[in-house]
Parts: sequence; structure tokens; C-alpha cells
Amino acid sequence: MEMNQYLSIFIDEANDHLQSLNESMLRLEQSPEDLSIVQIIFRSAHTLKGMSATMGFEDLASLTHEMENVLDLVRNSKLSMNETIFDALFKCLDALEGMVQDVVGGGTGKADVSDLVEVLKAIVRGDIAGPGSKAVKASAESDKPIVATELLLDQYQLSILEQSVDSGMKVFHIQVFIREDCVLKAVRAYMVFDFLEKNGEIVKSHPSVQDIEQDKFDRSFSVYYISQIDEAALQESILNVSEIESAMVIPVDRSSLAELDQSKEEAAQQQVQAIQQAAAAAAAPAAAPAKAAAKPGGESAPARAAAPASGANANRTIRVDIERLDTLMNLFSELLIDRSRLEQLATEVKRSDLTETVEHMARVSGDLQNIVLKLRMVPVESVFNRFPRMVRDLAKSLDKKLELVITGAETELDRTVIDEIGDPLVHLIRNSVDHGVEMPAARLAAGKPETGTIRLRAFHSGNHVFIEIEDDGAGINRPKVLDIAINKGIVSPEDAKKLSDDEINMLLFAPGFSTADKISDISGRGVGLDVVRSKIESLGGQVSVTSTMGQGSIFSIQLPLTLSIISAMLIKLGSEKYAFPLSSIVETGAVKREDIRDLHGNKVIEYRKAIIPVVSLAKVLDSPDYRDDDEKETEMLVIRKGEKLAAVLVDEFISQSEIVLKTLGKYLANQKLISGATIMGDGQVALIVDPNALIK
Repeated sequence: MEMNQYLSIFIDEANDHLQSLNESMLRLEQSPEDLSIVQIIFRSAHTLKGMSATMGFEDLASLTHEMENVLDLVRNSKLSMNETIFDALFKCLDALEGMVQDVVGGGTGKADVSDLVEVLKAIVRGDIAGPGSKAVKASAESDKPIVATELLLDQYQLSILEQSVDSGMKVFHIQVFIREDCVLKAVRAYMVFDFLEKNGEIVKSHPSVQDIEQDKFDRSFSVYYISQIDEAALQESILNVSEIESAMVIPVDRSSLAELDQSKEEAAQQQVQAIQQAAAAAAAPAAAPAKAAAKPGGESAPARAAAPASGANANRTIRVDIERLDTLMNLFSELLIDRSRLEQLATEVKRSDLTETVEHMARVSGDLQNIVLKLRMVPVESVFNRFPRMVRDLAKSLDKKLELVITGAETELDRTVIDEIGDPLVHLIRNSVDHGVEMPAARLAAGKPETGTIRLRAFHSGNHVFIEIEDDGAGINRPKVLDIAINKGIVSPEDAKKLSDDEINMLLFAPGFSTADKISDISGRGVGLDVVRSKIESLGGQVSVTSTMGQGSIFSIQLPLTLSIISAMLIKLGSEKYAFPLSSIVETGAVKREDIRDLHGNKVIEYRKAIIPVVSLAKVLDSPDYRDDDEKETEMLVIRKGEKLAAVLVDEFISQSEIVLKTLGKYLANQKLISGATIMGDGQVALIVDPNALIK
């Protein structure tokens, strides 16, 4: 089996580990004495090292190995974290991300990490300790650093094992034999190590973990292991890994540990040999249940091996190409149109057996629809998670104090949009950090807290998702914006006098516009916000900005869910039919014309002890059937956009239905009020109204 078959899995899992490392490092920076966070970082780095070595990415493996040495000293209280070490580790994470991205682009994942490796080795030696840090210094007799994994580890092991036994934990010596015909021994060993690390702690391995990862071992390896899992369940789970021939699990008690004292090295060596001989003798009888547990082909067992012996399923997910989901969505959309047609025919034919069959089909297809829709949805958290680290680095480079507050990260968005929205958000957040939030001294002079706040939030509204970036900075200097726009020929002096505040704000998105006094690496590099707007509009979305001088700015991005199927309320307006996304409708009802009042030239109505605006859909759409006050009573839809409500007047409600969303094409792409169209069961076309465009 070729290693490139594992490449996509490696890339996905490597990105997950890098994200976890960044998040944990940020948490550790806030609580540098919390060794539990260090343990999490160490495990993640260790797993990434093993994966990289197995795949043959040596630079990735060597850099994570040196990171492990530093983290090992920290977790054993031999080294204290400080700003120097944090900066070095963050630079390592950046280098690792660069190498993984090179692999994604079809590269070899190689990079010159010698400088970073030397810095990490110097930290381990104690040459780069930093203020207030304690580090293990090199031995006087040798230039070789005293690294915990090389010289001090045996003493730590013994202490850890003794404390574990005393505290009631179970300690085992495990000997694992891999089948002779196994092609990728290191992969199978990694799968065993992965299971063990998820359910306990490996204290020592023989041969070393690095040798095992680089395939420098015969058919067997052994570990000292701490866990709460019992002996039988532990052995069964190891044997479930494909191509494992046998596994010998021997409990270790306090008396056994006494023999492991390094001052009795010879006795310890004899005990290891005895264990190996016992394991070899047990190999033949143990092989039968191992083979019985493995399925033919050996490729379905790894998923079971990752599951804890308690029965919890840790790996019950599979990765599917997004193009296959696109095809599935398109096919189901066609099925939904045919279902609507069948439902209409069933009502016309009026045969009970046909009606029952169609109703059953509707229920089954409804369940299928929910599954199909959820398959494509991904929380925006996958994009938002990258920004705390980015804001932290930007704040340090600009000497600013910043806090990033994220809300609504669980909001789900279509995967295709998720993949594309990252870069625009990066640009907007960088813009807020550089241009929005003032320097600490300027904030204090303005009576603000020294630390600026940037809020990143997401929420659903109708058939759209809104993402907002808000800062409490100086706000947009509209006179300066106008001057720049006039000087660059973006707007004429005459037209500039007619612009509203919101229109002036939107000049920021004009091509070539920049308020930066000098080009920097943060923002204002001659590439303005027009790139952001172009990208968002290419996704079918819109971007807007509001600002108050001295108080801050809010950049708002409106994105379509881009789903092919939505739940909608069908309404009638004269002779035409329209659809409103059900997710934006608060309630329906009837309203008397006499209850509609005029307030400063705008029509409003009292709704649940609040005054909300009234919108005539016929008037907004310039319908030929528009009438003003012909009827004393009319139907009303109460719609919501964020916290804002509005009442939309329509002629008649038809029904609630599942509809297939079809785009209007590039010639009608600028119709902001209409987000698409749908084909009805009778073959007619109904336009889909975007409720967000009705609420200002």
C-alpha cells in the first residue's frame, strides 16, 4: 500500500493538531503555570511528530521532536515558560503550518528549520532561559544537553510509575508483536500508540518512539503504560488493530517497580529479557484470537482500534469529497421538484392509495432532506479559531493591547462558503487592528480602557448568515475619507456633498482606496477593501459598514447559506406567487388597515407592545396589481433580521413548502430584493424574496 493513500488523512489531522496547538499555546500564555495545558500541547506535538515521521516528512518530525524536548522539561517542572520560549514555540508552529501547506500544494514539506532547531536546543541547554526561568544546564563533562528524554527520563519514569501505583492507577508492561507479512509496521505501531495515548499515558517504550516511527525495529515493541482500563479490555483493543499478531499485557505492582531502579540495572535487564521470553512463548496461543478479531483485508479494523475499550466510538466519521455532496444535493433537488408535482397530481386524481403513497414518500424524503442539508453544514468556528493567534501576534507587532471576543462560533454555514470566507475576514480583522483600535496612550487620553476590544460574531437571519467585526476604536474619519476619495478621482466634489454618512463609509470599498499614511505589513499595502467586497459578492453576499467617530466601527457581511433546498412560506400577490424563507418569519396574521399609522412619513403598526415598520410587498416590487386601501383587512408576515422586526403586507397565504432554490443567473445578479427562484409543482416559477432586503 502506497503512503500517498494516507496523505489526505495526514493533511486533515495535521491541520487539526496545529489548530489545537495554537489554541492551547494561547491558553498557556494566559496561565503559564498550568501543567495540564502543557500535557495537552505535548501530546498533540508528539502525535504530529509520529504522523510526520511515518509519512516521511523528516523536517516536520525533527522540528516537533525538538519542541517535545522543551515541553518535556516544562511538564516535568525543569523549565519555566517565559516570553522567549513562547515566541520560539509560536514561530515553530508557523513553520509547521508552512510545511503542511507545502504538502497540501503537492510539495515535499521540506523547509530549512535549522535556526529554529538550534534555538530550541539552546533553550533545553539553558543557554536561552529568559528572565525568571529555570532550565536544566548541560553537564560539565559533556557538551551534550541533559534532555529529559535521554538522561533523566528513567528516574522520572520510576517516580511516575510508583506514584501511579500508590494512587490506585493500573500500570502495565505491554509487549506487542506485528505479523511478519505486515508492509507498514510503523503505521500499525502508530495506531497502537494512538489508542494507548488516548486512554492513558505511555511512560517508556522500547525501542524508542523515534526509532519505531522511523521503522527502525523488528516485529515487536514494548511499553510501560498507565491507564484505568483493565487488562483484558486493553489486550482486546490492541488486538483489534489490523496486522497485530499478539499482545502480552502484564500488570506491574510496587515490588516489580523496585527491581526497575536504575541502580540495579543488571537485574532490570534480566527482567526485561524474561518478559520478552514470556511474551514470545505466548505469541502462538495469542495469535488465534488476534487473527479472529481482524477482518479480511485488514482495512476496517483501524477504525475499531481507535475506539476506547469501554465501547465509546471515537472515530465514527468519514471524509467525503465535496464534489460528491454537490452531486447528491443536485439529484435530491430534482427529486424534490418531482415530489411536489406528484403531490399536486395526487390531490387532482383523489385516489386514496396514491395519496397514502405520496404522503409516505414526502415523509421519507423530508428525513432524507434534513440529512443531505446537514452534511454540507460546518460551524464557522473552523474559520474563527485561527483569529485569536493572529490578533495576538498583530497586537505584539503594533505594541497595542487587544482583546478578541468571539460569539456565535457554532453558527453553521455551507462548506463551500466556509472555505472562501477566511481571507476576507483576515483582511477586515487586520484592518480593525491597524486602523480601528488606537494606541494605548491615545485610548487613555480619550477616556477609554487601555485594552481595545474587537468583537467577531456570527448569527443566522432568514436564509442568510451574518458575520460582524466590531471594534471600539476611533471610528471612520469621514472628512478624511471624502478628501482621499476626491483626490483619487473616486468621487467628484459635487457628488461628495450629496453623500450620506453610510455612503461615505462605503467609499472604503472603492477600488484603490486606502487611508493608510504609509504602507505596512498589517494592512494598507496598496490593496484596499475592494478585494474584500469582490470576494464576498462572488459568494452571493454583501458587505456594509457603520461607524461612529470616537466609538468604533462595525463591518457586516451578509452571506447566503447557498443551500439548494429551503423551507418557505408561499404567498400570493395579485396574480403572482412568491416565497419567503421560513427561518426569517416570526409569525403570520391579519391586520386591519385602520391599525396602520403614519409616523414621520413612514407606516408603522403596534406589534406585541412594540412599534414596527410596515412594508407593502406590492409597492416595493412595483406590482401591476398594487392597490393601496382597497380592502379593510390584509394578510401580514412578521419577519426578523437580527433584532429588527418588520410587518410585510401580502394578499394571501398559499402554503408552507420545501422549495428548490435556483439562482437567477448573472444577468439578474444585482437584484437585491430577490434571492432566487423556485419551480412549483405545477411547473410555474415563483420568485424567492430576501427578507433582509426589506428591513433597513
